[in-house]
Amino acid sequence: MNTFSVASELRLYLANHWVAVIPSHTIRLFFYRTIMRQQIGPGSSIFLGCWLDCAGGLVIGKNSTVNQRCRLDSRGGIQIGNSVSISANVTILTSDHDPDCPRFSGRTAGVIIDDGTFIGTGAIILKGVHIGTGAIVGAGSVVTHDIPPAEIWAGNPARKIGMRGIDSYDYDASYRRLFQ
Repeated sequence: MNTFSVASELRLYLANHWVAVIPSHTIRLFFYRTIMRQQIGPGSSIFLGCWLDCAGGLVIGKNSTVNQRCRLDSRGGIQIGNSVSISANVTILTSDHDPDCPRFSGRTAGVIIDDGTFIGTGAIILKGVHIGTGAIVGAGSVVTHDIPPAEIWAGNPARKIGMRGIDSYDYDASYRRLFQ
């Protein structure tokens, strides 16, 4: 293993086993922005116990919250807009393996989550998905396809179950708790 690989693995180890459990938003965000090269907007936070699969590739807008114990696989790129609320234990995957390849090669495709979106507890968002402005994903859902703006989806696989009855999603989803 070369020196670069050792340094990359050490950075991930520190992020996921040490920094992720420091009960200070300020320290975690400093590490994620500077050492992990993640772009995290003002007023946004990543709670305790979140797991990062790589350095870079994560862009979070302003006033968004990623709650505790989420997995963010940004190898294919994750873009999270402004005022997005991601509940606890959500998994966002941007990579998988090609089942038709004899070598089971890896594939990546980015995930985009637009402004004003809410992702419920334990949801799984798979690679290549685009979730539109103001959409809601129900708890425990597995999202395999794009979700248009203002739609409410739930289930496994997730499917449309309703529409939001409002026209504006200009709320502030920033949320911080002391020691979280």
